[in-house]
Amino acid sequence: MKQLRVAILGQGRSGRDIHGANLINMQEKFKIVAIVDPLEDRRNRAKMEYGCDTYADYHDIMKRDDIDLVVNATPSHLHVPITLEFLNKGFNVLCEKPLARRASEVDQLIEASKKSGKVLAIFQQSRYSAVFMKIREILDSGVLGRIVQISTRNNGFARRWDWQTLQEYNGGSLLNTGPHPMDQVLQLIGTDVMPKVTCIMDRANTFGDAEDFVKVILQAPGRPVVDYEISSCCAYPTFNYLVQGTNGTLIARGNHIDWKYFKPEEAPEQKLIRTPLSKEDGTPSYCTEELKWYEHSWDAPTDKQDVFTYGTGRLYSMLYDHIVEGKPLEVTPEQVRLQIAIMEECHRQCPLPRLSE
Repeated sequence: MKQLRVAILGQGRSGRDIHGANLINMQEKFKIVAIVDPLEDRRNRAKMEYGCDTYADYHDIMKRDDIDLVVNATPSHLHVPITLEFLNKGFNVLCEKPLARRASEVDQLIEASKKSGKVLAIFQQSRYSAVFMKIREILDSGVLGRIVQISTRNNGFARRWDWQTLQEYNGGSLLNTGPHPMDQVLQLIGTDVMPKVTCIMDRANTFGDAEDFVKVILQAPGRPVVDYEISSCCAYPTFNYLVQGTNGTLIARGNHIDWKYFKPEEAPEQKLIRTPLSKEDGTPSYCTEELKWYEHSWDAPTDKQDVFTYGTGRLYSMLYDHIVEGKPLEVTPEQVRLQIAIMEECHRQCPLPRLSE
């Protein structure tokens, strides 16, 4: 089996704790041969943990001709310029989310990828969450009928004061947490049309100048309404997904899903009545009927509950198959472009003042 030689740019929480931690367990397919980080202590730790070469400057990677994949896990505001440099130099790149701040930047990256003939992949590993894949399976089965609304919640109560709270670094909940649920809901409603976007943003518990409360409504003809929320001031989080359909409902909390539905062919036959409804004794009545409900529950298997392990492994395996065997790239830049366009519109609608230096 061919082993892809990987260089990881950045050894922060993403570069080390997600990419490095998972790639070290996929050595049949991947070998970490180089790490870039400006901090000496992180380079020293990487050399000890991976036994690889380390660099302070990512430009040194460009001098090598033995790198099969560059993982861009640098801070968010550096994703576009660094990814663009590597694509132009002829490297395959897997970029962390958020891919970009503006749709026009994604266009630049797509153009560079096509020109160089190299892969531009985006790390949207939550698309391979076991819970999300089960939700897709249930919705695709049609048992819930026509889907009317999809609600997502990524809520909790937290105060934050690091670089990801600053607009200058492309921080904020929408660009930090938001790419995960946004990628998922766009897979459910389709990536072939730009929906109407309605957005509200606020700063609640953050110490920076970027938002930590986001409410987004997406609407498109013939598609379910999406109600998308990220909040840092919710001490009573309720659900991650609530899907309402004409035949039933699904709710997902953590790694658990419940759904119930009725079968239209088993429902009592009804027709519209314009005259007042009455009970048998002649008193006023409300519409009532007995429906037979089918209820199911599902829990993600223990070995598939951690999206940072299971989802990451699935995404890297998909990327390996694409690079080595030419199989389709399942998370495409064109799909992610729509995500970025929606987020760009959210920021346009809800500009927040920046902190002075």
